[in-house]
Amino acid sequence: MKNKVLFLLAIIGLISLDSNAQRGVRIGYIDTEYILQNVPEYQDATLQLDKKVQQWKTEIDQRLNVIEQKKTQLNNERVLLTKELYEERLEDITFEENEILDYQQKRFGPNGDLMIQKRQLIQPIQDQIFAAVQEIAANRKYDFVFDKSADVVMLYSAERFDISELVIRSITRSAKRTQAQNKAERRAAEDEDVVPEINEELEAREKALEEKKAAREKAIEDRRAEQMARRDSIKAAAQAKREKMLEERAKAKAKNDSIKNSKKEGIKTDGDTTGKTAAEIAEEKRQQKIADREARKKALEERRKKIIADREKAKKEREEQKKEKDSVPSDNDNN
Repeated sequence: MKNKVLFLLAIIGLISLDSNAQRGVRIGYIDTEYILQNVPEYQDATLQLDKKVQQWKTEIDQRLNVIEQKKTQLNNERVLLTKELYEERLEDITFEENEILDYQQKRFGPNGDLMIQKRQLIQPIQDQIFAAVQEIAANRKYDFVFDKSADVVMLYSAERFDISELVIRSITRSAKRTQAQNKAERRAAEDEDVVPEINEELEAREKALEEKKAAREKAIEDRRAEQMARRDSIKAAAQAKREKMLEERAKAKAKNDSIKNSKKEGIKTDGDTTGKTAAEIAEEKRQQKIADREARKKALEERRKKIIADREKAKKEREEQKKEKDSVPSDNDNN
């Protein structure tokens, strides 16, 4: 960094020596952070983004708390559940938790919605700052304009060389000119004494920037609508899967209750049986237990196959949705 400063000073010295008696080198600087703090549009957009981020965080925290409660409840009921039922419920909870983590990555990841919206928020303001600096430097004959908040180390900078206020007024003037409702307001905005000359090329560039901003906002809205539709589809599929699993559990429970009732009735019948030997009665009971065990085993096997099929189907749906998402080009690539 020190070498950068020395290199800059050497260049400025050579240029000043070469210009000789013609004129001195004119240098100015801006403070981008100060400019952003004084641009109302940027501040309003930042506040809206902060509110949206807080909503995302609150939603994720609430969903994670629900998952923790489900885990605690499952651990408390573990001794009352069969191994298959425990593993099934645990897998459901894990699936929901992974969905929440994927959602969190989608919002706050390196390529998530937060980073994308931050770039989209700062880019129009940076374009306006660049255009204003170009115009001011051309009209006021500046040879160099540095950014105080950038990587260049400025050990000392006199305030008379700071043109940040000129840039802010230029951006404000452009906003007034864009929002003018009639010719009188437009003329008043153009007559404001900020920059002595009107640069038609700059106006055209600002118009192009506004059109670009409108197109970007439309693309954002379209993408948001697509994301909401995809999210609703995933949510509906997950809800249908949960309802189906609950229905299967209810059927299995009813079947087990029916088997238990049958066993009780069989026991009563055995109590009333007359004329049979003890060996015959014991053999009938053993055969009945074997039949009941086979029936339960068959029911568990059918339920396990059904659950595996549902999971495979859900997995394929997630992979297809991921492929569709990867195939959609990002706004940065389009720009």
